Amino acid sequence: MSVGRFFTGVAIGAAIGAIAGILLAPESGEETREKLGDMAKDVAGKTEKTVKELQDKADSIVSDMQEKGDEIISKIQDLINKQKEENA
Repeated sequence: MSVGRFFTGVAIGAAIGAIAGILLAPESGEETREKLGDMAKDVAGKTEKTVKELQDKADSIVSDMQEKGDEIISKIQDLINKQKEENA
């Protein structure tokens, strides 16, 4: 969870810095609005890409955990079956 918060903070910080830079630049209102629009699209695209990467990593981790869980359950079942055979 802290990785997601880190990337969110980086994205927000970058957006605030870029907006401040654009607003303080000596340009016309139309040019400023165009730059802000372009920047918003860029930030949205990067955010979407980062979210997709995080989802892919999370899916991979969940899959690995499920696989390991299945292995543990199988080993437990084997131990139970051996114990039953020994007691029979």
